[in-house]
Amino acid sequence: MGKLLLAPMEGLVDDVLRDVLTRAGTYDLAVSEFIRVSGSLLPIRTFHRICPELLHASRTRSGTPVAVQLLGSDPACLAENAAQLVELSPAGIDLNFGCPAPTVNRHGGGASLLADPDQLFCIAAAVRRAIPQAIPFSAKMRLGISDTARTLDCARALAAGGIVSLVVHARTRTEAYRPPAHWEWVARISEVVQLPVVANGEVWTTDDHCRCCAVSTCQDVMIGRGAVADPFLAERIRALAVGVVIATDRSHDWCRLLPLLASFWQQVCAKVSARHAPGRLKLWLGALRRNFVEAEALFIAVRSLRGVAEVTRELLRHGVPVLPAIDYCESRVSDSRNSPLHLRERERG
Repeated sequence: MGKLLLAPMEGLVDDVLRDVLTRAGTYDLAVSEFIRVSGSLLPIRTFHRICPELLHASRTRSGTPVAVQLLGSDPACLAENAAQLVELSPAGIDLNFGCPAPTVNRHGGGASLLADPDQLFCIAAAVRRAIPQAIPFSAKMRLGISDTARTLDCARALAAGGIVSLVVHARTRTEAYRPPAHWEWVARISEVVQLPVVANGEVWTTDDHCRCCAVSTCQDVMIGRGAVADPFLAERIRALAVGVVIATDRSHDWCRLLPLLASFWQQVCAKVSARHAPGRLKLWLGALRRNFVEAEALFIAVRSLRGVAEVTRELLRHGVPVLPAIDYCESRVSDSRNSPLHLRERERG
């Protein structure tokens, strides 16, 4: 079978969830949330903050390589930051031409650039000159802003600019995340560019993956929200590919998910403030409800809770093997004092 990639998802999949999801399923590559580049050379700490995996050979704890995604519209500035990123030895550098967020698009970033294929070429070519051939250089695009009139021109421009692979989110910016995904357009793009194309959009199940590959004519698929809703989706896709019968009863998978939920909660509590931690858990549980009835019950139980201690107690009550709440406070202090970034700051005085 082809490759499976874990999609970048701003505000949803950070290093914590990347760690958990790549432990639950085998991915060939993950891509970080975007790093916004706008008019200045970013400090090293910005790259480390968005992609802490750079401090660990650009890999998650399970060994999945993580490419770093850049977002911006200034070719020279993007190239300068890409050159700085090269010094951190990323597993790859990716350019974002797919983000549909109004705040990003109002400032000329993300999918708004699909209105100007020439600008796409200028950006890709500038970044290509700034990074060595040994570092994989990719881009992610949508089909256009409100229509597909320039889809093929955009793909050709990026290919001419020097990218070595292209991920296509098979919807326009206007369509955002509404179904369906137009996988047939991924096939059309594959016909006009001489490089690997990866299909993305609306892959929630193993059946979706099979249909996506068939319609898009691509064997490589990037999974986003489907992976968040079903952490074992990549595993199930790979099992099906070798003829293993996959279970329809997900109760066993829920039991396997419990320690990953515990790890997620511990890492979130160590990373963010106590007032924000419950919201992060609820966000993931809200997605898991699509596949696990147990997640629905747990989501309802914690939905109105705001404190770390009370959320922890509810997790324990539902079988999630978490530490007592007081241990999280101590763990957070210890983790922050012993983090790679903190240790480097201490070494610098």
